[in-house]
Amino acid sequence: MADPSSYRPKPGEIPDTPGVYRFRDEHRRVIYVGKAKSLRQRLANYFQDLASLHPRTRTMVTTAASVEWTVVSTEVEALQLEYSWIKEFDPRFNVKYRDDKSYPYLAVTMNEEFPRVQVMRGQKRKGVRYFGPYGHAWAIRDTVDLLLRVFPVRTCSAGVFKNAARTGRPCLLGYIGKCSAPCVDRVSADEHRDLAEDFCDFMAGRTGTYIRRLEQQMTDAAEEMEYERAARLRDDIGALKKAMEKSAVVLADATDADLIAVAEDELEAAVQIFHVRGGRVRGQRGWVTDKVEEITTGALVEHALQQLYGEEKGDSVPKEVLVPALPDPVEPVQEWLAERRGSGVSLRIPQRGDKKALMETVQRNAQQALVLHKTKRASDLTTRSRALEEIAEALDLESAPLRIECYDISHLQGDDVVASMVVFEDGLQRKSEYRRFQIKGFAGQDDVRSMHEVISRRFRRYLAEKEKTGEWVDDLPAEGTSETGLKDDDGRPKKFAYPPQLVVVDGGQPQVAAAKKALDELGIDDIAVCGLAKRLEEVWLPDDDDPVVLPRTSEGLYLLQRVRDEAHRFAITYQRTKRAQRFRSSPLDDVPGLGDTRKQALLKHFGSLKKLRSATIDQICEVPGIGRKTAETIAVALAQAAPAAPAVNTATGEIMEEEEPGTTGSGGEPVTAGAPDERRGQET
Repeated sequence: MADPSSYRPKPGEIPDTPGVYRFRDEHRRVIYVGKAKSLRQRLANYFQDLASLHPRTRTMVTTAASVEWTVVSTEVEALQLEYSWIKEFDPRFNVKYRDDKSYPYLAVTMNEEFPRVQVMRGQKRKGVRYFGPYGHAWAIRDTVDLLLRVFPVRTCSAGVFKNAARTGRPCLLGYIGKCSAPCVDRVSADEHRDLAEDFCDFMAGRTGTYIRRLEQQMTDAAEEMEYERAARLRDDIGALKKAMEKSAVVLADATDADLIAVAEDELEAAVQIFHVRGGRVRGQRGWVTDKVEEITTGALVEHALQQLYGEEKGDSVPKEVLVPALPDPVEPVQEWLAERRGSGVSLRIPQRGDKKALMETVQRNAQQALVLHKTKRASDLTTRSRALEEIAEALDLESAPLRIECYDISHLQGDDVVASMVVFEDGLQRKSEYRRFQIKGFAGQDDVRSMHEVISRRFRRYLAEKEKTGEWVDDLPAEGTSETGLKDDDGRPKKFAYPPQLVVVDGGQPQVAAAKKALDELGIDDIAVCGLAKRLEEVWLPDDDDPVVLPRTSEGLYLLQRVRDEAHRFAITYQRTKRAQRFRSSPLDDVPGLGDTRKQALLKHFGSLKKLRSATIDQICEVPGIGRKTAETIAVALAQAAPAAPAVNTATGEIMEEEEPGTTGSGGEPVTAGAPDERRGQET
């Protein structure tokens, strides 16, 4: 625990100007980012008597080992820089609104020749129209199922689309009228795009005009005694109205607005957002955050706006944003929103009428979300804290291991030997810092030797990063390193910059001894090591002949099991990927200078690898782009390669004949089954 006075800047060093500041820990890791209208006044608040600070602020300043700042010219620049640094460094003490899931959107891929309607999550893509977010994926599918009757837009994947185009037969939706079947040319690309545009217009809220047009068409069809067409139009109108009923009108003036409400207590805050488009609630989402310091509702709203619109541009930022409290000052935030939208944005507190009533509804949702979160998390926080304390006590550690790394080795009968590294911080997974290793030092099966190699490579890299940043010399980055001290020269985040307090290996005494030996050889003596053996769930320590046996009901043992099982899962996944890549290999892969294009040209010309193997050199030379020297090399490579065992369809037992063209793996390469002994065995 650091004393804040040890790194407090000298009087007069801090400028009295707008800027952004960063607190770093002893490993030069950024743990907090903030902005201020006056850096001098803001930073002075952190160096008060510790007893007067907010509990989490006190934890932050005692965890930090240094503070630095960057001066900017305006508060808008400070807001932008603060957001970019929070995204870049992911500081553990910053206000971060945590989703318990990635909210699904209804997406229309207008960037494709034949646009597709689908559920999408995660990062937004250029050229794709998004509607939502929705609380559940099934809500999107219900809406789409109703609208496909009127707007029969493609919903199939690229593989299904290409297969239908190849066979000339559409999928089931094409037969029942819920897809216009552009795959078999029932409609042209332009006609299908018009359908997708109409679908987007309807989802965007322009519903009244379209329904009136359908009603007029229904009336005209009835007058012309085309009763079947009129009945179809009547059913289409009913489907559209049913879809509209799922999002009731809440604002009569067809307003486009986002409403943000905050519910908070001394330690946490919950935020709820309603997305209103065309007067209807088109989406809803919610976040929860820890309050690191004394922070106002307006400041929480400001952080929510950063989270909500930091990656958005154009119409994704609405004309109107309604909030429970305004940031102080409000002008920089309003200017920042206007820059992202490209036009003015009204940021205000609703005072009366429908908007105030809807804001009260959003507020009730936020309050309920906070209560539910606290109910779930109260036991979770207590459990994780108790688990870490039990581990520290059982292993005789000086403090609770806030960062735990676990390593596991996986192979298939000595082939494709790989290793995994998973990271848990504060008892929670830190998936962005997971790493995978290929065993390079030797061939064959030796888990102990593999563990020694992996631990050596991981911590040799850590020592190299430590030396590169100058951490051994002083607290400042070494000359010639990146400005952040946390990135490689190519700008990518460092992979092994931070040490754990505890290394866990999957295995017993031999694996623990190998890990400890690797650390000793590197001169590292401040990292604890233990192993968790699967058979009796015993915890092994270096140089101890007897294991530590934690009670079966111990939360510490349960956490170690979770860490070990996650490492095992991650290693198995990687090992299976490597094995699949090997099974998809082809003798053509060993031909020097033969790329994917010419491989596919060869397979397309001959139809299969078997026919290519029986071809003469002159016949191979007939393939465009294949010269005589290359043809000779191909013939030699195929002659030396043993014929692969026939591939078998595991569902039907059918032997897949190699003569059939098109039997390829990903990337267009031929699929060859491994030898029988390669297809048997357990992953370890």
